[in-house]
Amino acid sequence: MMIRIEHLEKRYSDFHLDCTMEVPEGNVTALIGPNGAGKSTVFKALLGLICPESGTVELFGKPVGELTREEREQIGMVLSGACFSSYLHVGDIPSVLSRLYARFEKKDFLERCRRFGLPMEKKIRELSTGMKAKLKVLIALSHDAKLLILDEPTAGLDVLAREEILDMLREYMIPGDRSILISSHISSDLEGLCDDLYLIDQGKIIMHEETDALLGEYGILKVTKEQYQALDKTFVMRRKKESFGYSLLTGQKQFYQENAPQITLEKGTIDEVIMLMIRGEAL
Repeated sequence: MMIRIEHLEKRYSDFHLDCTMEVPEGNVTALIGPNGAGKSTVFKALLGLICPESGTVELFGKPVGELTREEREQIGMVLSGACFSSYLHVGDIPSVLSRLYARFEKKDFLERCRRFGLPMEKKIRELSTGMKAKLKVLIALSHDAKLLILDEPTAGLDVLAREEILDMLREYMIPGDRSILISSHISSDLEGLCDDLYLIDQGKIIMHEETDALLGEYGILKVTKEQYQALDKTFVMRRKKESFGYSLLTGQKQFYQENAPQITLEKGTIDEVIMLMIRGEAL
C-alpha cells in the first residue's frame, strides 16, 4: 500500500480532522471537498509537515516519521503556494534539484522544460500562472518518484494548460507501479484521471467511491412533493429541497430507471454528487 491513513486526528481551535483512507500501488486517488474541509491538512500530515494528535500515517508501509532519506526521495509533491525562490531563474533549478535528489534526471527535466515551453532565462516570478504550475509538476516528476502528492496542481489554469499537465500525469502512471494522490476542484480533471475519490467535509471522509461507479451508477432524481411521498426511498442517499420539490441522490440509478420510469432521472456528475452529499440532508 502506497498510503495508509487510519484515524488521523488533528485539532485546531475551530477544526477537527479525523481521516481514514488509503491509496494502493498503481492507483490515482482524488481527495475532494470544499475549501477548509481538511485536504491540505491531510497532505501536510503525509509529508511530515504537521504532527497529528493521534492515528497512523504510513507511506510505503512505514510510519512517515521512520522514512529514510532514500524513501523520502520517492515522493514528488506539489503544494499550493510552495515553490523555489521567485528570484531563481528556471535554468537554476537543475543544479538545486541535483543536490536534493540522488535520482534527479537532468536530461529528462530539461527536455520536458523545452517540450512545455518553459524559458530557462526567466526568473520564476516572471512566469505566468500556467508556467509556474507546469514547473511545479515537472519538479515533482523529475526524480523518478514512486508517489506523487499533488494539492490543486491545475488550479487557475486554462483548459489547454490543464490538459498538458494531465497528459504528464497519465504518462507518469504508465509503468504501473506508481501512485498519485491529488486534490482538485475541477471535476473534469478527476473524471479523466482518477480511479477513485474520497470526499471530505468538515474534517471527515463522508464518501469513498470508484470513479467509474460514481459516473455510471449515481443519478439525480428530480421529483415533485407528491412523487417524493410515493417513491421507494430505499436507495436514496441525500435529498435537497427545491422549488419544484426535491433533488435526490441515488447510487442505484438502474433501480429507479426500472421501477420509477415516470420520474426525471439525470446522470450524476462529480460536482452534483459533491453538492448533494454536502448540502443535502440524509433521510
